[in-house]
Amino acid sequence: MKVTFLGTSSGVPTRQRNVSATAIQPEEGKDWILVDCGEATQHQLLHSELSPQRLRAILITHIHGDHCYGLPGLLASCQLNGRTDALTIIGPEAVLQYLRAVMVFTQLHIHFPLQFIALDRVSDSTAHMQLFSQLDIHVSEAAESGARPLLSIAGFDITAWPLNHRVDCWGYRLEENNVPLKLDVERLRRDGITSGAHFARLQKGLDAIYTDADGVTRTLSCQNYTGRSRSARVVVIAGDNDNPECLRGACDQTDLLIHEATYTEDVLGKVGPGPGHSCARQVASFAEVQGLKALILTHFSSRYLFKATKPADRCIDEIEQEARSVYAGDLFLAEDLARFSIDREGRVTRDG
Repeated sequence: MKVTFLGTSSGVPTRQRNVSATAIQPEEGKDWILVDCGEATQHQLLHSELSPQRLRAILITHIHGDHCYGLPGLLASCQLNGRTDALTIIGPEAVLQYLRAVMVFTQLHIHFPLQFIALDRVSDSTAHMQLFSQLDIHVSEAAESGARPLLSIAGFDITAWPLNHRVDCWGYRLEENNVPLKLDVERLRRDGITSGAHFARLQKGLDAIYTDADGVTRTLSCQNYTGRSRSARVVVIAGDNDNPECLRGACDQTDLLIHEATYTEDVLGKVGPGPGHSCARQVASFAEVQGLKALILTHFSSRYLFKATKPADRCIDEIEQEARSVYAGDLFLAEDLARFSIDREGRVTRDG
């Protein structure tokens, strides 16, 4: 699996960091999923190997502009470049209303199939329904958060988890869903089943018909004779959130948590709880208690620079030092266009 950061700044871009957007790819193929789409995300894509035409789903965490202002432009470019494949967007109802308004007032026409899965439903006014009736967006309601996958696409089962922020905000769990099966050869032998074409069917996840030497035919259940060849890889990526505990259930058997660390603890104390963000110590402490193997921090306040040039400057190294003081796992700080790999054993490494 691959994770590519297209934007890692909170609120506003800086000279080194664009606002929030993260790409997640399965191990094989060129399909991918985008989590959040801040302003200029499509420009960031020009500096990556990711093709917008192979984008399968966009997961928006919340309505704030640094997480969704790039969405209409990306959709428009997909249309102009001749996209015909369907695209699914998951997010709060407010994001749907924003997208609809932009499409109406800028005359943005999308001709490829576009589906929106609404995580929270609010009633459209009659005026809104009349205004937006011309738009061909299929809208469906989400299942209860975390109960079952909202979507299975691009090799992942996707579930959503509510977070704590100033507006409705969500985190997403992406679990690999195409792990190859492994035959339970010992059980097959114990049940007197010899090898043949039925072995291949079972390994593909299909039931099989088996006829033994005495001419007796029976159905072999794939579920009884196969198991996963390895554990499924899991990534949890959060939107803005001032309470990492919201993700306790989502982080069960997770290889990697990607979470905002907008501030260091001292700055959070000065800013106060109003903005609804976490500090590095909060997130790292949660990851340590949860026993998470790897943590990537992102969404840094623009006050933190890569390199301090004046005595009063705050340096992004402060965020790393604060997190490392309480977390013993593999810790990384995201940078724009940095790419990370998760191998089949769940180990996270930074490419290059």
